[in-house]
Amino acid sequence: MQTAQAQTNRTSHIAIASFIGTAIEFYDFYVYAIAAALVIGPVFFPSASPTAQTLNAFATFGIAFLARPVGSFLFGHFGDRFGRKSTLVATLLTMGVCTTLIGLLPGYTRIGELAPWLLVMLRIGQGLGLGGEWGGAALLATENAPKHRRGLFGMFPQLGPSIGFLVANGLFLLLGVLLSHDQFMAWGWRIPFLVSAVLVLIGLYARVRLTETPLFAAADNQPARVPLGELLARHLKPLVLGSLSIVVCYALFYISAVFVLSYGIGTLHLPKPRLQAWLMLAIVCMALATVLSAWASDLLGRRVVLLASGVAAIAWGFALAPLLGSATTAGAGLFLCGALFLMGMTYAPLGAMLPEIFPTSVRYTGSGAAYNLGGILGASLAPYVAQVLVAHGGLSWVGGYISVAALISLLAVLGLGETRHREMARPQPDSLS
Repeated sequence: MQTAQAQTNRTSHIAIASFIGTAIEFYDFYVYAIAAALVIGPVFFPSASPTAQTLNAFATFGIAFLARPVGSFLFGHFGDRFGRKSTLVATLLTMGVCTTLIGLLPGYTRIGELAPWLLVMLRIGQGLGLGGEWGGAALLATENAPKHRRGLFGMFPQLGPSIGFLVANGLFLLLGVLLSHDQFMAWGWRIPFLVSAVLVLIGLYARVRLTETPLFAAADNQPARVPLGELLARHLKPLVLGSLSIVVCYALFYISAVFVLSYGIGTLHLPKPRLQAWLMLAIVCMALATVLSAWASDLLGRRVVLLASGVAAIAWGFALAPLLGSATTAGAGLFLCGALFLMGMTYAPLGAMLPEIFPTSVRYTGSGAAYNLGGILGASLAPYVAQVLVAHGGLSWVGGYISVAALISLLAVLGLGETRHREMARPQPDSLS
């Protein structure tokens, strides 16, 4: 009885610790994504051109995605050599400190050109922290999971983004209701950034109580001296295909959460609280899809679920122009719900699949790098490129961006094959071919 209870408590601890860290990390990241659409441009850049302000805000948003692979290499190195636990604490601190400092940063009217430069530095810090977070959280879950339930365990860190964004968007929505526009622009937007300091303390409490994952603790071989070198020399194919497999997730999410929000409010002049409410409903759809997809990936396999949802995402790209072009809140909201439901369907199986394609010695570095390199293609420039595409070709071009991203990920999944039955504890063969 005591053994069973201990196992139940340990499983619960694994679920909470892997979930809460990604929830907080992605809360921090999404707070900036929402702020980029609503307030970053006017606060941190010159007021000569509203269009330039929007593009600059989206550019600073994208910079963090360029830092994320560096974060995955940096924290992955320590995670593969010295363990998952201490590295996960470091990623959480890095992200939380940078987010809190953004909330304290003076704007352009107070310190001039120094403001955007400091903002860029803090965005890079956010990117480094989040770059190291996901790989460790996914390994915490999957390296503790029974083989037949890795999809379900891998779901916990994948649920973190849904909850993190729901809290971030809900807080911005509440501030929009309680504060006037002038109050929000003057100081109200800073509150979600400062809340991060409290959330980080909660996350640290969960993280410091962790024990090392059994697969890492039981590894017989010596850790790789330079995990990144071994990854590039012996596991390049899964790194490339794993990176491409997640492109569709990023494209679906950030076109929806950043571009559609900005376009709907700034160009279509849709009511901001109503559109944000639709976005929150869409995030609930994403969370439900995450649970459904994780369960299905254990039952049917990662490949089947990812291919089916990838085909659906290709088709949904064609829905953007008519739904958003209707210039109604309901049309924009319907697109958001469909896009983020498909994001959850394509996202959840990757929580198990990416760790499954790398051996223990480079799993932190490999899975984290694949996850974040995919972000450069799918998300770093997505809002910026969407803004350019809609200006030159219209909404149908933005929808085409989503469809192309989905096709790229679909082909990558075909190249990786099924991973559900792989033995994560055993050394895997070289993966150059």
